[in-house]
This record gives sequence, structure tokens and C-alpha cells, in this order.
Amino acid sequence: MALLEVAGLEAQYGWTKVLHGLSFAVDVGGITTILGANGAGKTTTLRAVCGMVKTAGEVRFDGHRIAGRATEDIVRLGIAHVPEGRGTFMQLTVEENLRLGAYARASRGTLAGDLRRVFEYFPVLGDRQRQIAGSLSGGEQQMLAVARALMLRPRLLLLDEPSLGLAPLVVREIFRIVRTINREERVGVLLVEQNAAMALDLADHAYLLETGRVVMSGPAETLRKDDAIRRSYLGY
Repeated sequence: MALLEVAGLEAQYGWTKVLHGLSFAVDVGGITTILGANGAGKTTTLRAVCGMVKTAGEVRFDGHRIAGRATEDIVRLGIAHVPEGRGTFMQLTVEENLRLGAYARASRGTLAGDLRRVFEYFPVLGDRQRQIAGSLSGGEQQMLAVARALMLRPRLLLLDEPSLGLAPLVVREIFRIVRTINREERVGVLLVEQNAAMALDLADHAYLLETGRVVMSGPAETLRKDDAIRRSYLGY
């Protein structure tokens, strides 16, 4: 069953069209990855789902049409976006960043309980909750960005290049935590990633973009075994 369904999605900045009729889906409790080179339209795809760019086409979340709705309304439905570059509030503490993450959520509940929950996933953030976010390492800031998104209690997590600029060991840990969140809380994940090998290991389904169009899609396992994909994107 699809949590997110996208059909014929187009997006543009000013007069420049970036996406040309994309169709893809994220299942309930599933992980879908969108792969492609720089400039393929991956980041724009996530921004289009969130209503952050001018779009045409069909976007449905939990069976309801959300295309054309305001970004803040889409967030309240339970779609959390972790942008490329993390979007961390550098002058605030770790805990203040996390509390801001809960601001837009529709469901209520104890913030203390949610903070305990994210600190179980990210113990290093619990150790640094009084620390200014700008003083964290790059990996810790990425963890904070994901943790802040979880404070929304999302049903769908949009991750934009979570591996960017991070050491491989840190990337593996972040991907491990994302997999745990997906399995334990049934949070759907739409992952945009240039590290194709790790993305295909994590995902159930994959779509390959070139210049704003889907040129290949299928089960992640199938794409991982495809010779053309391996040569072009996996490097072996």
C-alpha cells in the first residue's frame, strides 16, 4: 500500500523546468531511494513533494491530494524534510533545536518523552543536549537534523543527501539508525542520495533520474545487480 504516490510531477524555477513528468511511490513502512548525478533533479523532487517549488501533476499522501497545499500544512500531515546542508539552527542548543522540531506537529504528547526517544536513537545528542549546535561535528549535526525531524512524529521522512561530506563510518551509523527507525516505527523514507551503493543497500525500491526524468526503476536489489548501474553509479 502506497503512503506517497506521485504521478506526472513537473517542477520549475521561474521559466526553467527541472522535473518532467516523474512518477514514483513510497510504500507504508517502505524505503524508496532516488538516485542520479548532480543536476538530475533529486533535491527538487523532495522540494516539490513539500510544496516548496512551483509544480504540476499529482501528489497524494495517505490517499489525499496534497499538491498545491502550503508547505506548513504538508508538514502538519506528518511529512518531515531533512534538507541538504542539514538546516541546523547553529546558535541554539541541541535541545532547543529538537524542541523546534516538535513545533509544527499535529499530535500532542509529552516533549520529554519524545526527547528521551530520540536520545535513545542518538545517544551522542543526549550527551550534548546543552551544547550549541554550531559546535557539533558534521556527523553530529546530521544526526541532529534527523532527530529534529523525528520530533515531528512523522509518517514520512524525506532525506536529502544525508551522507554529504561525512566520513564513511559516520554515514554507516546514520543509515543504521534510519533503518531502525523505519523498522521499529514504520516511518516511510524517501531518500535522495549520491552514495548509490549505500542507498541501494538501505532501500526497498529505487528510481534513477537523469535531467528530471525517471530512466530506470525497480526493486533496489535488481538495480544493484544491473551492470549499467554498477558501472555508472557504483564504480565497479
